[in-house]
Amino acid sequence: MKHHDVIIIGAGAAGLMCASTAGYRGRDVLVLDNAKQAGRKILISGGGRCNFTNQKVEPHNFLCGNSHFVKSALARYRSSDFIELVERHGIEYHERDHGQLFCNDSAKDIVSMLITECEWAGAQIQLRTEIVSVTKNDAGQFAVVTSNGEFSCESLVIATGGLSMPKLGASPYGYKLAEQFGLKVLPTTAGLVPFTWHAEQKTRFEPLSGIAVPSTITAEDGTQFSEALLFTHRGLSGPAILQISNYWQAGQSISINLLPNESAKDKIDLALANHPKQSLRNTISQWLPKRLVEALFEEALLDKALNQLGHGERDQIAKDLNEWSIVMNGTEGYRTAEVTLGGVDTNELSSKTMQSSKVTGLYFIGEVMDVSGWLGGFNFQWAWSSGVAAGMAV
Repeated sequence: MKHHDVIIIGAGAAGLMCASTAGYRGRDVLVLDNAKQAGRKILISGGGRCNFTNQKVEPHNFLCGNSHFVKSALARYRSSDFIELVERHGIEYHERDHGQLFCNDSAKDIVSMLITECEWAGAQIQLRTEIVSVTKNDAGQFAVVTSNGEFSCESLVIATGGLSMPKLGASPYGYKLAEQFGLKVLPTTAGLVPFTWHAEQKTRFEPLSGIAVPSTITAEDGTQFSEALLFTHRGLSGPAILQISNYWQAGQSISINLLPNESAKDKIDLALANHPKQSLRNTISQWLPKRLVEALFEEALLDKALNQLGHGERDQIAKDLNEWSIVMNGTEGYRTAEVTLGGVDTNELSSKTMQSSKVTGLYFIGEVMDVSGWLGGFNFQWAWSSGVAAGMAV
């Protein structure tokens, strides 16, 4: 049985970051993963350009059962620290809306950088390796039996990720391991995920597939995001929907403002004063795509001139534009989800080191724990910050 100081299960963003951090401290590190290549989720992220962090990362950008948990790691390894690393490796990047940072060229640059850092730090990466069993012996060491040999270590780091994107090898293994060692795992659901139509909604709205409009979307708990809304064959998507999905539960409605920062009532009143004989269809089609207008409102209503509409009708039209309330069928689930909500209970972990409070030497980092970031580079920043926190402690 070959001994290492540290074994990390998972060669994703958090695992690789932890490996190089620990390696630079002189630790003998082995990273194990069953995939054919390291960082598979990094490679497909951000449309292949990897939204690797955000200019402005705050604790409120994260969902966690314990809202204070993320503060320590984020304060000790900031987005500016990761940006500095990216610049040191000569990777060119650009900023998009809301402070999101993407590679100019390819997400491969980030994976290459992480692997290079691991090489420089002397951390070994062993791929195509299935974990058969993990136990802890009386001497306090972990024994890891794999399809490619048996290993032991003092510090075992679980960086297995969540359940999102199963086609990339996502599995519940990290949760099972946590439960094996007596840690509490909170229920998991798909996050940052598109919504799907009910059957009758699908008939009505499927023809709108491909239409994108600015929007402000509000969840029942009052959480609100102002970004693009995209209609798809299957339902609603786009940044605003992905963001709000983290705050939505089955059966709840969402409120969609199709004219963000504008009063639909004021716009209709102004149009009525200036063009009283203009049809409702032609009026609203100046503000929103015509196909969307025709799907939202009855044809008989759209054909009416503005001066033929009663007060009540105008008020209802304004409400439908500023506060369109809709109950979606569900989400597309883990297949397309960018993140997994829930996971290893952070109340069982040290916010400074990511170590289990029950099992000495056992650490959890990245998406496997109950920390989920907003869309926009926040989940990668959590991978970097939690990886460094554990890497400094193991």
